[in-house]
Amino acid sequence: MKMWWWILIPAVLVLGVFFYNGRNRQNTLKRENPMDILDKRLAKGEISKEEYEEQKRTLNTKN
Repeated sequence: MKMWWWILIPAVLVLGVFFYNGRNRQNTLKRENPMDILDKRLAKGEISKEEYEEQKRTLNTKN
């Protein structure tokens, strides 16, 4: 019977740490707003300056 405690206690501790870290990581993720995404796409060169300006106007009219 004592042998089970040596297995059960570390297993519970490992699972507790695993779930705590997972929940903590989800709370720290930052949600990006559309303008941030648009700025990053322009900086990476995925869209041209004209496309950027057009999408920026579209986003500003929706607010």
